[in-house]
Amino acid sequence: MSEGAPRIWTLVEILKWTADYFSTQGIDSGRLDAELLLCDLLGLDRVGLYLNYDRPLSTDELSLYRQRVKRRARREPVQYILGHTEFWSLDFKVNPSVLIPRADTEVLVEQALEIAACPGRIVDLGTGSGAIAVALALECPSAQVVAVDISPAALEVARANAEALAPGRIGFVQGDLLDGCEGSFDLIVSNPPYVTEGEMEELMPEVGRFEPRGALVAGIDGLDIYRRLALEAPPRLNSGGWLIVEVGATQAAQVGALFSEAGLVDVRLRKDYAGIERVVAARKL
Repeated sequence: MSEGAPRIWTLVEILKWTADYFSTQGIDSGRLDAELLLCDLLGLDRVGLYLNYDRPLSTDELSLYRQRVKRRARREPVQYILGHTEFWSLDFKVNPSVLIPRADTEVLVEQALEIAACPGRIVDLGTGSGAIAVALALECPSAQVVAVDISPAALEVARANAEALAPGRIGFVQGDLLDGCEGSFDLIVSNPPYVTEGEMEELMPEVGRFEPRGALVAGIDGLDIYRRLALEAPPRLNSGGWLIVEVGATQAAQVGALFSEAGLVDVRLRKDYAGIERVVAARKL
């Protein structure tokens, strides 16, 4: 797919070329990524793509697609290139100011809905794109939901998603965890930074190079934010209220112990879809 190439590229030809090229760049999901980039560019779903395999790309379409392929070859995540991703069957805007919402985090939402029935006040700490806050606001229509992030750029993304998906349902606070939040809560949720400083150097390029470091790294052992939550969250929970967090693959037992030592009870660990203990929940008496 060289610059100025006179040949006409059909969809099937460009997809094969791109998938092969991505493979040479160390990208395992080359075919899927090629399809997603092309679907978004042409306004087609994947079925529409298959039905139009013999359709040629125009010169302008080829130029735009080439730009996207170059970005992906540099290992920029597909979600940032497209500017959106799916979470909780909803379409969320994303950019490099926020972590890309992942399916594992849906387990946190599921756990919250199962054990914290109809909470009156919910706060999502480190909201990022607003994915957790929006999902809970939609599933708990009577709840008052507050979304907090220390990053103004992240809050801008979260506000845009809330306006599009849950208008008028979420309040926003710029702050460090519970700083700046008023009152107490029935449910405190968070997907905080939990990558260790050592692990940061080993992350795949899509994460290490492009996703915001401040939303990933939490000290030498990755537990810095959980220690703070163990101290700061219990006084802000109503009686019977829950603290529910996402954790790293090997951190569930340690985080559960921190919450127990802080006086929370009924500690529960929940596995993600890969069988990894991914969510820790604990209740205030």
